[in-house]
Amino acid sequence: MQGLPPVTRALLLVNVVVFVIQLMTGNLLIRPFALWPFANPAFAGAPSFAPWQVLTYGFLHGGLTHLFFNMFALWMFGGEIERLFGSRRFLIYYLVCIVGAAVTQLVVLGASPKPPMPTVGASGGVFGLLLAYGLAYPKRKLMLLFPPIPMPAWLFVTLYGLLELYLGVTGSGQGIAHFAHLGGMAAGYVLLVYWMRQRRA
Repeated sequence: MQGLPPVTRALLLVNVVVFVIQLMTGNLLIRPFALWPFANPAFAGAPSFAPWQVLTYGFLHGGLTHLFFNMFALWMFGGEIERLFGSRRFLIYYLVCIVGAAVTQLVVLGASPKPPMPTVGASGGVFGLLLAYGLAYPKRKLMLLFPPIPMPAWLFVTLYGLLELYLGVTGSGQGIAHFAHLGGMAAGYVLLVYWMRQRRA
């Protein structure tokens, strides 16, 4: 953690600390701070959306494996992108991706007739970082975990995005917010384009 820039380090610590609190308190944080769909009369009494949830859900996790993979990706890509963007812009970018993922997930949940389920996790921010890394360093090699095949970052990001789209459209991988991942990437892309246009103006 010592070699990491400050915001990446802080985000890692906050996520871990919040997860420890989750373990100590059971589901106490899930009802007020996870991302819930808008209230539906068909499910009276169920938790429903509150504005702060578009940020707070991104610091909760559904288990140790969920936390590990998100924090591993944050550690892997966050420091590099923070050094590139600067700490202030990096934090703005990360949080915009979290919010973009939340908005996308709310749209998807609003179209679902299923009982309301909470969304948690930093994946929206992580997928935004993955997009930024692929755009900034397209020729750098990344290694798949399964199978361990090296490929350039631009191809890795493209294939990962297409896989998420396929899984989201087909409904595969139940319990995973595939469209939220894509929403995080889309929000990140829009913000990057906005910043680039600002520089040219």
